[in-house]
Amino acid sequence: MFTQFLKATFALLLISAFAQANENESEHHHHEESHHEHSENKIEKIQVTASRLGRIVTESATRTEIINGEEIQEKALMRPGNISMLVAETGGVRVQTTSPALGSANIRLQGLYGRYTQLLSDGLPLYGGQTASIGLLQIPPTDLANVEIIKGSASSLYGGSALGGVINLISRTPSDEYEGEVLVNATSKNGQDVTAYFSSPLTDDVSASVTAGVHRQSEQDLDDDGWLDMAGYKRGSVRPRFYWQNDNGANLYVTLGAMKEQRDGGTASNASLPDGSLFPLNQESRRTDFGFIYDQPLGDATNINIRGSVMKQDHQHQFGEVFEDDSHKSYLIESSVSGYSDKTAWLIGAALQSEQFNSKTFSEFNYDYQVPGIFSQIDYDASDDVSMSFSARADWHSEYGTQVSPRISLLYSPEDWTIRGAYGKGFFSPSPFIEDIDEVGLSRLAPLENLDEERASTASIDVSRMIGDLETSMTLFTSDIENVTELAMIKNANEFADKQVQIINATGESNIRGAELLLRYRWNDIKFTGSYLYTDAKKDTDAQISQIPLALTPEHSAGLVVMWEEHGSHLVGFEAYYTGTQHLENNPYRDRSDPYWHLGLLGQITFGKISLFVNAENLLNVRQTKEDPLVLPEQARSGRWTTNIWSRNDGFTVNAGIRYQFGD
Repeated sequence: MFTQFLKATFALLLISAFAQANENESEHHHHEESHHEHSENKIEKIQVTASRLGRIVTESATRTEIINGEEIQEKALMRPGNISMLVAETGGVRVQTTSPALGSANIRLQGLYGRYTQLLSDGLPLYGGQTASIGLLQIPPTDLANVEIIKGSASSLYGGSALGGVINLISRTPSDEYEGEVLVNATSKNGQDVTAYFSSPLTDDVSASVTAGVHRQSEQDLDDDGWLDMAGYKRGSVRPRFYWQNDNGANLYVTLGAMKEQRDGGTASNASLPDGSLFPLNQESRRTDFGFIYDQPLGDATNINIRGSVMKQDHQHQFGEVFEDDSHKSYLIESSVSGYSDKTAWLIGAALQSEQFNSKTFSEFNYDYQVPGIFSQIDYDASDDVSMSFSARADWHSEYGTQVSPRISLLYSPEDWTIRGAYGKGFFSPSPFIEDIDEVGLSRLAPLENLDEERASTASIDVSRMIGDLETSMTLFTSDIENVTELAMIKNANEFADKQVQIINATGESNIRGAELLLRYRWNDIKFTGSYLYTDAKKDTDAQISQIPLALTPEHSAGLVVMWEEHGSHLVGFEAYYTGTQHLENNPYRDRSDPYWHLGLLGQITFGKISLFVNAENLLNVRQTKEDPLVLPEQARSGRWTTNIWSRNDGFTVNAGIRYQFGD
């Protein structure tokens, strides 16, 4: 009923919009605003790039949520080493731990599986088309200007890896003057971070920036059971960026990145599991990448864009006595032409994507996917109040054949209301790296056979209104997923020798229905943000007679953030997040989790170019191992020794540090 209601509402919205467009024939001029421009009512206009055509976020039919620079700076004080907290505390976004031993995690948008989320850097898949879960914990927020989030299928824009949505990390652009900052941070759990960002013009046409970081965390066994609750790691990364532009409007962006990390978890030194064995879980990661974007005007109203990227990530894993050595490679080359008139903006392009996996240990899982495709998008401003966006993509997947992914979005904005609707379809090419494999590796997994591509259709209606300094928003969303890949036990293990589990396509569908509520209010220097998320996520059983809840998906979650900030002087913040009960699978201690609260306090004081900060997280000292053991009574057939993480696993933590800024 919910899906039919949403589709009917979207149809009514479409009809109303066309009627309004016919009544209003006033000319709507195409925007040419700068990246940050203020209108007469002082509302900041931010140009988004994740929707391809670079529309102003308030004028784009494609809903794109923005985490602005102010919020990024606040979260960078709380978690300088990675972006997990930055995205986790956004409405409708959940960071899900996939390996309790290593701490790896992925990003779930509106309840969809984390592997469906495409993570981009300046529009480039520098972390791979299918981002490894650990990658989320290896990206510092130091050089980010803002973050763009598109929820729901974005396969029409970015191919199969964006079935659940897109998170686009936008880097800072160098100014005309030299500037930079160094941040030093330490935590009560014996963790340390040093990050640095510098940018400067090099010539009249060329500028550059560089971001670097060194991060360390010591191993922590918080409940003294011999199993590490927090993995230890040592990581270093560096990313230079170069920007060139000429007087004719052409510009070139080039970036290179390198990262190396050693991460250690599993059993602590001289400790053993219930069966008396040792089970170290270690991973060494090395990633290098290169990307570029070239943009060239072709006359007054047409533009050509060429972009490309290359990524290689090498891993050496240890799962108990099993060692795995493998590498992931990702390539993209893409060219598109775009143009605009008074009421229309359009884009057409072609791309070739490649995803490769090569294992020296288990070569039966190697794959090399080649995916050429063509895509197009057209945005039409039917009137001052109505705009529409239509996009479609056709991919020719070397393994899964022809895939067509359409998306339609509609914006209707009478007076101070904004009403959007969206419907999209997409696909995802299966691989061995579903969430349940992060903890155990490939040693007990049978070779992949007879898998179909995962497919989903998503729809949403959102309504927002600005009333003075109060912003209100409500979103209804739905997703139907077919052919979900999941881990299953092999009934006849002798058929596969030492293999115990296999990946199969689930029978039936997974259905997700939900609603988001958001309130923002600014009173003088104090900003209040309240959010609530309701999620009804279920999947068919094998018999398809009834449905059961999706695991690790809370039905209710909510948040409240209060920030008092006077720029150049001080910042004080309080946050409270509630996570409701969750259905659990393969957990011998319980079938449903307990609800819990996460409370935090942040303070910063600034003296000129120096800022001192202190942040307290998890004030209630919530920790899952206070309720139940993390370690299973016996090893599961898949090879894992832990339950899933449904709560927090770090306890009360304080971090503090200093930030020094250079330049004007």
